[in-house]
Amino acid sequence: MTDILSYGFIQNALWAGVLASIACGIIGTLVVVNRIVFISGGIAHTAYGGIGMAFFLGISPLLGAGIFAVVAAVIMALITLKDKNRSDTVIGVMWACGMAFGIILADLTPGYGVDLMSYLFGSILAVPDSDLVYMGVLDIFIIGYVLFYFRQIHAVSFDMEYATSMGVRSGLIYTVLLVMSALAVVLLIRVVGLILVIAMLTIPPYIAEKKVCSLKGMMILSSILSLVFTIAGLYCAYVFNLTSGASIIAVSSVCFFVFILYEKLKEKLRS
Repeated sequence: MTDILSYGFIQNALWAGVLASIACGIIGTLVVVNRIVFISGGIAHTAYGGIGMAFFLGISPLLGAGIFAVVAAVIMALITLKDKNRSDTVIGVMWACGMAFGIILADLTPGYGVDLMSYLFGSILAVPDSDLVYMGVLDIFIIGYVLFYFRQIHAVSFDMEYATSMGVRSGLIYTVLLVMSALAVVLLIRVVGLILVIAMLTIPPYIAEKKVCSLKGMMILSSILSLVFTIAGLYCAYVFNLTSGASIIAVSSVCFFVFILYEKLKEKLRS
C-alpha cells in the first residue's frame, strides 16, 4: 500500500477524493432530504453542454461545466418554484438538450482529440493540481454557506411553507441549494463523472439517514462514507486496472444493497 501512495497521481486522487467527499456529504444530504434527486440529475447532465462549450472555446472544462450547471440550477429553481406539476418535463428537456449541445460542440471543435468518456465516467487518477485548487475553493464556499445559513437551510429542507411563514426567504435558500448542488456536480465530475454523479450524491446520505437523527450528523457521516467508498473504489481500480469512477460507484452500490439486506434482516429478527 505504501508503494501505491508514493505515486504523485495517487496522492492527487486521494486529495480529490477527500475534497469531493466533503461536498458530496453536505450537498448529498440536502439533495436527499429535499427530494431533489431528479433535479440534481438534470443539472449533472445539462453540465455536459458546458464541457463541450469549454473544448470549443478553449477554456477549462470544469469552468465550462460550472457555468452551465449553475445556469441550469437557477432555471430549474425558478421552474420548480412556480410550476411543480410540469417541472419534470422541463428538467427532462434540459437534460437532453445539455447532452446534445455538448456532443455537437465537441464535434465542431477544430482538432478535437479529447476523451469525453473521462468526463462521463470520471478520471480521478488524472486530477491535476489546478483542479485540486478549484475543488478546494468550492468546498470552502459550500461549507461556509451551510454553516452561516444552517438554521434557514434546515427549516426550508423540512417544511418550506412553514419556513416562509416564519420570515425565511425560502425561494432564495432553495435556489442557492440547487446552485450548490451544481457546484457539487462539478466537484464530482473528476471523481465519478456526470453519468454516475447521482449515485455518489444519494447512496452515502441514504445510509447515513438511517443511522443518525440530525441533519448535521447526517452530513458528517455521509462525508465519511463517501470518502471510504472513494478510497475503496480507487484501490480496486488501481489493483484490477478498472475505470476509477465505475469502481467507486460499484463499491458504493454493493455497500448500499448489503446495508438494505442487513436492515431487512434486522427487522425480521425483531418481529
